[in-house]
Amino acid sequence: MTSSTRSSTRSWRVTASKVPEVTIWFWLIKVLCTTVGESFADWVNVGLGLGLGITAMIFTAVLAVVLGVQLRLQRYVPVVYWLTVVVLSVAGTLYTDILTDRLAVPLALSTTVFAVALAAVFGVWFARERTLSIHSIITLPRESFYWLAVLVTFALGTAAGDWTLALTGWGPGISVLLPVTLIAAVIVGWRFGVNAVLSFWLAYILTRPLGANLGDWFASPTAQHGLGLGYGVTSVIFLAAIAAAVVYLTRTRADVIELNDEATQPKPRRAVSVVATVGYYAVVILAAGALLQWASAQPHGSAGGEEEGGPPVAAASLARGEAGTTFPAADLDQFRTITQDTLAKVTAGDQSGARTRIADLETLWDHDQDRLQSMNPKTWSVLDHEIDTVLKSIRSGSPSVDNEKQSLAKLLASLR
Repeated sequence: MTSSTRSSTRSWRVTASKVPEVTIWFWLIKVLCTTVGESFADWVNVGLGLGLGITAMIFTAVLAVVLGVQLRLQRYVPVVYWLTVVVLSVAGTLYTDILTDRLAVPLALSTTVFAVALAAVFGVWFARERTLSIHSIITLPRESFYWLAVLVTFALGTAAGDWTLALTGWGPGISVLLPVTLIAAVIVGWRFGVNAVLSFWLAYILTRPLGANLGDWFASPTAQHGLGLGYGVTSVIFLAAIAAAVVYLTRTRADVIELNDEATQPKPRRAVSVVATVGYYAVVILAAGALLQWASAQPHGSAGGEEEGGPPVAAASLARGEAGTTFPAADLDQFRTITQDTLAKVTAGDQSGARTRIADLETLWDHDQDRLQSMNPKTWSVLDHEIDTVLKSIRSGSPSVDNEKQSLAKLLASLR
């Protein structure tokens, strides 16, 4: 090895671990961060009306700055580390939303792609460093792999969580139970000797849908079985909780890994065989799969109520002019303009343009939800159903132009 290579290798090494010890504080703040990732992204995107594209660009720039600061540090600094996690959570959520809402990538496909990407990150990381343990994050290459894995886990958790909700139609409260149960299964496996590194990363992935579902539960209107706090208030509450926890950890250093202190190093544990590990998680996966299959087969109040890409089903409709007697004319004008633009693009064969334009309607409708729903819940529900039907028909993996035109025409009639 040349002297220049030795110098480069030494420059990668840091003076202490760059990540916190895995304690109850770690998991508490991690869940809070993932909740903020869901609620804050939605608040900026919808609440402030910036739109998905602009919001994603803003947080990509913020991520570059924050991650740059984190990588330059020589030790774990709670406020910088957890700020990086929060921004990564928001960015991962936005990237998945772009694939789903703008590019119409099916959630099953994006979940698969992110799972393969995460496996690739872990594969390259292990091949180079021979470890995936977070207790070994003491060099720049290892930390770089760590943050890349974290970003992909956020994207994977978002896609898998949204896919689960799409399959089951569960509300925000009930949807919390599945990730909680799966995390409990991971803990049980770990307690009985399943590899600690595997257990850590599985739990890390599962806390993403758990935090996202908690955020939806707090923010969703009471009519949708949420607590009705809104995404802005929810973000403030959870950011305040994160700040309080980070201040405590900064003052107490309760989660600092002292590399030279043997008492802080993970103790060797009795490990089960690979066959036993595979068997255990095969049972967990089969049980979860059976539950999801059963739930997807049950009648539930999905927004569209129809199969993806299928024709709109019969539903309550509005008489001509009924919406105009309930909602402000300025709002209806905006909704009609976007719907007409989308119909024109569908008619012209511009499917990509139609998907992009209808996303504007979704953003605007969600932004005005609380105000319009309070004016007349019944009329709002009918229009909400029709808009969801339009969204589903246009975002179908194999869209039918006839179904798209039919759903758009029905929505236009209701908006007049």
